[in-house]
Amino acid sequence: MKKIFDRFAAARRVHPETGDSGYFSTMFLEHEEPAPRLVPWSLRAQELQAQPVDHTQGSIQFGRAWNDDRHAVLLGESEMKRLTEYLSFVSIAADKEMITQDEQGDYLLIVLDGTIAVDREQPWGGRARLAEARVGDLLGEMSLLDAGTRFSSCRSLTACVLAVLDAQALDRMMKDDPRLAAVLLAALARRLSLRLRQASARLSALLTNA
Repeated sequence: MKKIFDRFAAARRVHPETGDSGYFSTMFLEHEEPAPRLVPWSLRAQELQAQPVDHTQGSIQFGRAWNDDRHAVLLGESEMKRLTEYLSFVSIAADKEMITQDEQGDYLLIVLDGTIAVDREQPWGGRARLAEARVGDLLGEMSLLDAGTRFSSCRSLTACVLAVLDAQALDRMMKDDPRLAAVLLAALARRLSLRLRQASARLSALLTNA
Protein backbone atom coordinates (compact mmCIF):
# COMPACT_ATOMS: atom_id res chain seq x y z
CA MET A 1 0.00 0.00 0.00
CA LYS A 2 2.91 2.37 0.68
CA LYS A 3 3.94 2.09 -2.96
CA ILE A 4 0.46 3.09 -4.07
CA PHE A 5 0.32 6.14 -1.80
CA ASP A 6 3.83 7.20 -2.83
CA ARG A 7 2.73 7.15 -6.44
CA PHE A 8 -0.40 9.14 -5.60
CA ALA A 9 1.84 11.83 -4.13
CA ALA A 10 4.15 11.79 -7.13
CA ALA A 11 1.19 12.01 -9.47
CA ARG A 12 0.27 15.43 -8.13
CA ARG A 13 3.20 16.90 -10.07
CA VAL A 14 1.76 18.43 -13.22
CA HIS A 15 2.94 17.04 -16.54
CA PRO A 16 4.82 19.80 -18.42
CA GLU A 17 3.11 19.07 -21.74
CA THR A 18 -0.44 18.14 -20.80
CA GLY A 19 -0.82 20.31 -17.68
CA ASP A 20 -2.34 17.35 -15.86
CA SER A 21 -0.95 14.52 -13.79
CA GLY A 22 -2.83 11.80 -15.70
CA TYR A 23 -1.84 9.38 -12.98
CA PHE A 24 -3.97 6.38 -13.77
CA SER A 25 -3.64 6.64 -17.54
CA THR A 26 0.14 7.30 -17.57
CA MET A 27 1.40 5.14 -14.73
CA PHE A 28 1.39 2.15 -17.08
CA LEU A 29 4.33 3.76 -18.93
CA GLU A 30 6.54 4.35 -15.89
CA HIS A 31 8.29 0.98 -15.66
CA GLU A 32 12.07 0.95 -15.78
CA GLU A 33 12.05 -2.70 -16.83
CA PRO A 34 10.43 -3.81 -20.11
CA ALA A 35 6.70 -3.65 -19.49
CA PRO A 36 4.42 -6.63 -20.12
CA ARG A 37 1.84 -6.42 -22.87
CA LEU A 38 -0.61 -3.60 -22.11
CA VAL A 39 -4.19 -4.45 -23.05
CA PRO A 40 -6.44 -1.39 -22.83
CA TRP A 41 -10.17 -1.86 -22.51
CA SER A 42 -10.76 -0.51 -26.03
CA LEU A 43 -8.76 -3.43 -27.46
CA ARG A 44 -10.15 -6.05 -25.11
CA ALA A 45 -13.74 -4.97 -25.86
CA GLN A 46 -13.10 -5.59 -29.56
CA GLU A 47 -11.57 -9.00 -28.86
CA LEU A 48 -14.56 -9.97 -26.72
CA GLN A 49 -17.09 -8.54 -29.17
CA ALA A 50 -18.58 -6.75 -26.17
CA GLN A 51 -22.04 -5.36 -26.82
CA PRO A 52 -23.03 -2.00 -25.32
CA VAL A 53 -25.81 -2.06 -22.74
CA ASP A 54 -28.33 0.76 -22.46
CA HIS A 55 -26.74 3.23 -20.05
CA THR A 56 -29.93 3.78 -18.06
CA GLN A 57 -30.44 0.05 -17.51
CA GLY A 58 -26.77 -0.45 -16.69
CA SER A 59 -26.91 2.40 -14.20
CA ILE A 60 -29.87 0.80 -12.43
CA GLN A 61 -28.06 -2.53 -12.15
CA PHE A 62 -24.90 -0.82 -10.94
CA GLY A 63 -26.83 1.16 -8.32
CA ARG A 64 -28.31 -2.04 -6.90
CA ALA A 65 -24.91 -3.74 -6.78
CA TRP A 66 -23.25 -0.70 -5.18
CA ASN A 67 -25.90 -0.19 -2.50
CA ASP A 68 -25.91 -3.90 -1.61
CA ASP A 69 -22.14 -3.81 -1.03
CA ARG A 70 -21.30 -3.45 2.65
CA HIS A 71 -17.86 -2.09 1.72
CA ALA A 72 -19.29 0.84 -0.25
CA VAL A 73 -20.33 4.24 1.06
CA LEU A 74 -24.01 4.87 0.40
CA LEU A 75 -24.43 7.55 -2.23
CA GLY A 76 -27.30 9.92 -2.87
CA GLU A 77 -29.17 9.86 -6.15
CA SER A 78 -27.19 12.74 -7.66
CA GLU A 79 -23.84 11.24 -6.61
CA MET A 80 -24.77 7.85 -8.01
CA LYS A 81 -25.77 9.48 -11.28
CA ARG A 82 -22.41 11.27 -11.47
CA LEU A 83 -20.54 8.07 -10.71
CA THR A 84 -22.26 6.11 -13.47
CA GLU A 85 -21.30 8.81 -15.97
CA TYR A 86 -17.70 7.59 -15.67
CA LEU A 87 -18.69 3.97 -16.37
CA SER A 88 -19.51 2.07 -19.53
CA PHE A 89 -21.81 -0.95 -19.53
CA VAL A 90 -21.41 -3.99 -21.75
CA SER A 91 -22.67 -7.53 -22.17
CA ILE A 92 -20.27 -10.42 -22.73
CA ALA A 93 -21.08 -13.90 -24.04
CA ALA A 94 -20.20 -17.04 -22.08
CA ASP A 95 -16.69 -18.52 -22.32
CA LYS A 96 -14.91 -15.21 -22.94
CA GLU A 97 -11.65 -14.27 -21.19
CA MET A 98 -11.86 -10.60 -20.22
CA ILE A 99 -8.69 -10.56 -18.10
CA THR A 100 -5.57 -12.61 -18.82
CA GLN A 101 -2.97 -13.51 -16.22
CA ASP A 102 0.38 -11.67 -16.42
CA GLU A 103 -0.82 -9.03 -18.87
CA GLN A 104 -1.13 -5.38 -17.94
CA GLY A 105 -4.53 -3.74 -18.08
CA ASP A 106 -5.89 -0.24 -17.58
CA TYR A 107 -9.40 -1.15 -16.44
CA LEU A 108 -11.44 -2.80 -13.73
CA LEU A 109 -14.72 -4.66 -14.14
CA ILE A 110 -17.77 -4.79 -11.89
CA VAL A 111 -20.05 -7.79 -12.31
CA LEU A 112 -23.70 -6.76 -12.68
CA ASP A 113 -25.06 -10.08 -13.92
CA GLY A 114 -23.69 -13.57 -14.53
CA THR A 115 -20.82 -15.64 -13.15
CA ILE A 116 -17.09 -15.35 -13.90
CA ALA A 117 -14.35 -17.84 -13.08
CA VAL A 118 -11.16 -16.47 -11.53
CA ASP A 119 -8.30 -18.88 -12.23
CA ARG A 120 -4.56 -18.91 -11.62
CA GLU A 121 -2.40 -20.68 -14.19
CA GLN A 122 0.20 -22.94 -12.59
CA PRO A 123 3.83 -23.31 -13.74
CA TRP A 124 3.12 -26.86 -14.93
CA GLY A 125 0.22 -25.72 -17.10
CA GLY A 126 -2.84 -26.48 -14.99
CA ARG A 127 -5.34 -23.96 -13.68
CA ALA A 128 -6.39 -23.50 -10.06
CA ARG A 129 -9.85 -22.04 -9.46
CA LEU A 130 -9.46 -19.19 -6.99
CA ALA A 131 -13.02 -17.92 -6.94
CA GLU A 132 -16.21 -17.38 -8.90
CA ALA A 133 -17.23 -13.74 -9.19
CA ARG A 134 -20.90 -12.79 -9.10
CA VAL A 135 -23.03 -9.66 -8.90
CA GLY A 136 -21.20 -6.82 -7.13
CA ASP A 137 -17.74 -8.37 -7.34
CA LEU A 138 -14.81 -6.38 -8.75
CA LEU A 139 -12.16 -7.74 -11.09
CA GLY A 140 -8.85 -6.19 -12.05
CA GLU A 141 -8.81 -3.37 -9.50
CA MET A 142 -5.30 -4.13 -8.21
CA SER A 143 -3.68 -3.64 -11.62
CA LEU A 144 -5.60 -0.42 -12.13
CA LEU A 145 -4.27 0.94 -8.83
CA ASP A 146 -0.64 -0.15 -8.91
CA ALA A 147 0.03 -0.75 -12.64
CA GLY A 148 1.15 -4.29 -11.84
CA THR A 149 0.42 -7.33 -13.95
CA ARG A 150 -2.77 -9.31 -13.64
CA PHE A 151 -2.52 -11.99 -10.96
CA SER A 152 -5.17 -14.25 -12.45
CA SER A 153 -7.34 -14.87 -15.49
CA CYS A 154 -11.09 -14.16 -15.56
CA ARG A 155 -13.42 -16.03 -17.92
CA SER A 156 -17.19 -15.79 -18.16
CA LEU A 157 -19.01 -18.99 -17.18
CA THR A 158 -22.34 -17.51 -18.30
CA ALA A 159 -23.41 -14.51 -20.32
CA CYS A 160 -22.53 -11.45 -18.22
CA VAL A 161 -23.29 -7.77 -17.86
CA LEU A 162 -20.35 -5.67 -16.69
CA ALA A 163 -19.61 -2.10 -15.67
CA VAL A 164 -16.22 -0.92 -16.87
CA LEU A 165 -14.01 1.79 -15.37
CA ASP A 166 -10.77 2.50 -17.23
CA ALA A 167 -7.76 4.56 -16.24
CA GLN A 168 -8.73 7.58 -18.33
CA ALA A 169 -12.18 7.75 -16.73
CA LEU A 170 -10.66 7.45 -13.26
CA ASP A 171 -8.25 10.28 -14.08
CA ARG A 172 -11.18 12.47 -15.10
CA MET A 173 -13.03 11.62 -11.92
CA MET A 174 -10.06 12.55 -9.75
CA LYS A 175 -9.71 15.87 -11.56
CA ASP A 176 -13.40 16.84 -11.88
CA ASP A 177 -15.00 15.18 -8.86
CA PRO A 178 -12.33 14.36 -6.25
CA ARG A 179 -14.86 13.58 -3.51
CA LEU A 180 -16.50 10.93 -5.68
CA ALA A 181 -13.10 9.52 -6.58
CA ALA A 182 -12.23 9.34 -2.86
CA VAL A 183 -15.45 7.41 -2.18
CA LEU A 184 -14.64 4.94 -4.95
CA LEU A 185 -11.03 4.48 -3.86
CA ALA A 186 -12.15 3.97 -0.25
CA ALA A 187 -14.45 1.16 -1.40
CA LEU A 188 -11.58 -0.43 -3.31
CA ALA A 189 -9.26 -0.08 -0.30
CA ARG A 190 -11.80 -1.79 1.96
CA ARG A 191 -12.09 -4.71 -0.43
CA LEU A 192 -8.33 -5.05 -0.73
CA SER A 193 -7.98 -4.89 3.05
CA LEU A 194 -10.54 -7.68 3.42
CA ARG A 195 -8.66 -9.84 0.90
CA LEU A 196 -5.40 -9.24 2.77
CA ARG A 197 -7.00 -10.25 6.07
CA GLN A 198 -8.43 -13.40 4.49
CA ALA A 199 -5.06 -14.30 2.98
CA SER A 200 -3.36 -13.68 6.33
CA ALA A 201 -5.88 -15.92 8.09
CA ARG A 202 -5.30 -18.73 5.58
CA LEU A 203 -1.52 -18.40 5.91
CA SER A 204 -1.79 -18.43 9.69
CA ALA A 205 -3.92 -21.59 9.56
CA LEU A 206 -1.41 -23.30 7.26
CA LEU A 207 1.53 -22.38 9.49
CA THR A 208 -0.35 -23.57 12.58
CA ASN A 209 -1.10 -26.93 11.01
CA ALA A 210 2.39 -27.40 9.59
